[in-house]
Amino acid sequence: MSPVEQNLVWVALPYACLVLLVAGMVWRWRTDQFGWTSRSSQWNESRILRLASPVFHLGFLMIIGGHLVGLMVPSSWTEAVGVSQHVYHLGATYLGTLAAVLTILGLVGLIYRRVVVRSVRLATTRNDVVMYCFLTVPVLLGTFATVTNQLLDAHGYNYRETISPWLRSVLVFQPQPALMAEVPLSFKLHVVAGLLLLAIWPFTRLVHAVSAPVGYTTRPYVVYRSREATATPSQRRGWALVRTQGTGNQGANDIAPSQGA
Repeated sequence: MSPVEQNLVWVALPYACLVLLVAGMVWRWRTDQFGWTSRSSQWNESRILRLASPVFHLGFLMIIGGHLVGLMVPSSWTEAVGVSQHVYHLGATYLGTLAAVLTILGLVGLIYRRVVVRSVRLATTRNDVVMYCFLTVPVLLGTFATVTNQLLDAHGYNYRETISPWLRSVLVFQPQPALMAEVPLSFKLHVVAGLLLLAIWPFTRLVHAVSAPVGYTTRPYVVYRSREATATPSQRRGWALVRTQGTGNQGANDIAPSQGA
């Protein structure tokens, strides 16, 4: 890879994706707060969702935690607290493999549900299809990179000497693209796919993950099901007025928890 190509892939691309991530979050919050949700399809089908969604979220949270430690914490810091590189490598490899398995199993369940259950399939948008593609690719590439370079290789690849310092150099605006020159191709593809996922994140239902630790779990219910059959005439007139003033997909004739994937 020439110096120009290195700069395009390992300098320009990361900054472009980070700009889209930050600017997209701000734009989405300012223009689409009613759409800042996972757009739950729980009312369409709940049995598969109750199994697949917790498994996927647990695995994905483990992946995020592992990436934060592996990429943002220098090896000298972990060694300073008594964690040798060998111990770290074993923990990261086996815990990372477990996280990948959980994430893939949950993702397969969620995709299967969207393909097989007719009502969920009809509620799936093109945006959802794009989101699942951009989510699946980095997960599969990361799993492949871990298995081929960590599990099957007795010595393993120490990405904390190349990928980790490269990412930190980008974040402090002193990019060092040369650090990525000798990185295995599987890891390079995983990094690129991960950056592209961050770029589209604000424009998909994945945006709800950003608010989850703060207020998402306590926010009001999203509407999904009408109660007009048991309403009084005055309530029906009030609902009719709200419905004409509704925004986006959140009309007053939809009532159900905003949970699920």
